[in-house]
Amino acid sequence: MLDHLARRIRLRAEAVLAPLGLRPRHLIALTVLRAGSGISQQALAGTLAMDATNVVGLLNELETDGLAERRRSPQDRRRHVVELTPLGADRLKNAEHALATAENEVLGALTPADREQLYHLLRGPPAAHQPKSAGPSIHAPTRAE
Repeated sequence: MLDHLARRIRLRAEAVLAPLGLRPRHLIALTVLRAGSGISQQALAGTLAMDATNVVGLLNELETDGLAERRRSPQDRRRHVVELTPLGADRLKNAEHALATAENEVLGALTPADREQLYHLLRGPPAAHQPKSAGPSIHAPTRAE
């Protein structure tokens, strides 16, 4: 049942992201950039658990659309620092709104109490039972965001 629900949400999410020129990997990268302003390209690769070569391709796409910007680190000219642009922040906000609408479409039959219970269950066991994370967490926007 969870797999079916995940597929429905993924398909709907991809459909609402496409008109914004985004794919799920773009959304995740933009979310990380918003949380970690001025993150190094290497740290971004680690957070996204992506090969550095793939991160370069991803950043090329985001830069071409004006959503992110790479620049040399003033402290270490060999490193690049990646930042979310104002356009990227706006696009991310629009994407989050579109995703909230898509989520409402998919989960519309659930009562607010049922949704809260589903969200609670999907978050998993209490933190004491979860493995420690090596990097910053990426959180899904709350319904209020």
